[in-house]
Amino acid sequence: MTLLLVDGANVVGSRPDGWWRDRAGAAGRLRDALLPVAAQGLPDLPPPLEVVLVVEGRARGVQSAGEVRVVAAPGSGDDTIVALVTGAGARRTVVVTADRGLRERVKALGAEVRGPRTLAY
Repeated sequence: MTLLLVDGANVVGSRPDGWWRDRAGAAGRLRDALLPVAAQGLPDLPPPLEVVLVVEGRARGVQSAGEVRVVAAPGSGDDTIVALVTGAGARRTVVVTADRGLRERVKALGAEVRGPRTLAY
């Protein structure tokens, strides 16, 4: 099963919808938008997918729901995503982020990268 890691802060931040006023609420909305992705997949990622949303900062209180596991980064969300990619071993891993630095770090570990628009969130 493909592992889909979502950089919550980066994906939420890609939409100018007032997310900064309620970071936890915005992360919760993203989590809810990811619920069908586990079962239905994405255009270039067939189901089933293990979906993991990485949150940080004021969004740390967001809980897992359904088939979306939420991981609260104890510090940097980027470092947590890199650790999850490393822990995935040879498994196909796709990271959703627009963060250039993170993209390079996870690509060097063998992960694939998609931009936030992949999620149609």
